[in-house]
Amino acid sequence: MISRRHALRGTAATAATAALITAGAPGAFASDKVYRIGITLPLTGADAEAAHLILNGALLAIKLANSSGELKGVTLEPMVLNNATATAGQYDPAQAATNARKLAGDKSVLANVGPEMSGSGKAMAPILSMADLATITPSSTAPALTDPQFAGEFVPGGKPIYFRTVTTDAYQGPNMANFYAETLKVPSVYVLDDSGAYGVGLADAFAAQAKVKGIKVLGRDRLDPKAADYSAVLTKIKATNAASLYYGGTMQAAVKLVKQSYQIVPGIKKGGGDGILSPEMMTAAGFPAAEGWYATNASPHVVDDPKLASWVALYAKTYGVQPDDYAITSYDAALVAIAAIKAVIRSGKPLTAANVRNAVQTVKINGLQGPISFDKYGDLSTRVVAVFQFKQDKSAPLADMDKQTVYIGVAPQS
Repeated sequence: MISRRHALRGTAATAATAALITAGAPGAFASDKVYRIGITLPLTGADAEAAHLILNGALLAIKLANSSGELKGVTLEPMVLNNATATAGQYDPAQAATNARKLAGDKSVLANVGPEMSGSGKAMAPILSMADLATITPSSTAPALTDPQFAGEFVPGGKPIYFRTVTTDAYQGPNMANFYAETLKVPSVYVLDDSGAYGVGLADAFAAQAKVKGIKVLGRDRLDPKAADYSAVLTKIKATNAASLYYGGTMQAAVKLVKQSYQIVPGIKKGGGDGILSPEMMTAAGFPAAEGWYATNASPHVVDDPKLASWVALYAKTYGVQPDDYAITSYDAALVAIAAIKAVIRSGKPLTAANVRNAVQTVKINGLQGPISFDKYGDLSTRVVAVFQFKQDKSAPLADMDKQTVYIGVAPQS
């Protein structure tokens, strides 16, 4: 689903986004043919800070492609759509479906970057499939979206359209269970999810592998993300004497869970997926409640790689904030779309969504995170899962993920 390493908040996010869209718009390329790349993310609500980091990664790739002239008479324009609603308080599958129909109905749209959340992906995929329009997600990780046994539901058009620059929860959940067993050495765990497609699938995958590794799964409960009080389930967890807690889900439920678990079960090991590797862990849940929580990222941790220093500096200069690892996977997702568009241009075929989708299927590029290619279902060929722990640095701003988390390493693979 989603990792985040720094925050971009409020009007600063809006201003930076508007500035870059303007910078990447076709005004300086009046003689060029203008096409669009969609970017669909939950830009308001519980996960907005993380979504803006992802948005900026895609926008930067589009901006640089336009300024380089590499597209030979073609200008790309971002079509940014918000997958969140005030009613949901976070991503909203119904809004994601509406946005998918907007993309599919616009013949100038050649590909999409997104969505962030798997729940949005499940709503969008069938619509995009019937339009033969590729979407490259930098963060949604539900395995079903690319599992051939669910092709009738998510790929009714027949050809894969859902591509990823991250691995799936088929690895993120189990690899974290391996970490619980092999590194934390916990004898037991209680598993929670937030009722969403991402959270349920991630928690299922974690629980299954935890049992394989000999960890006793003492219980499993589902949280209502809109509920205010989780004390009943946390009291039940306390009564089991569970050594650890695992949560699959996003920040809407996590903010309350983190705060209340600190009060009721403060001494047990706690962790989750990339849905909680987020600035909101500090800015909304806060320390000391977030202290010690573990979280995974469904991609390599490369934002601190010295080889990427110039790119990180460019991102920071452009937006006034440091990127996270999913800003990098988003940049790479946009690079995939751009590489496919360039391939179609070289072939002499018409620039259509269908032709770009065909080119995406066979893309092989060196992205910021390393080599990127896809299997026949659209999944990334590499399957690295990174582990972080929240540890407060009182000398740094709360939202500074680079200072408020510690990179532990790559989770043990099965």
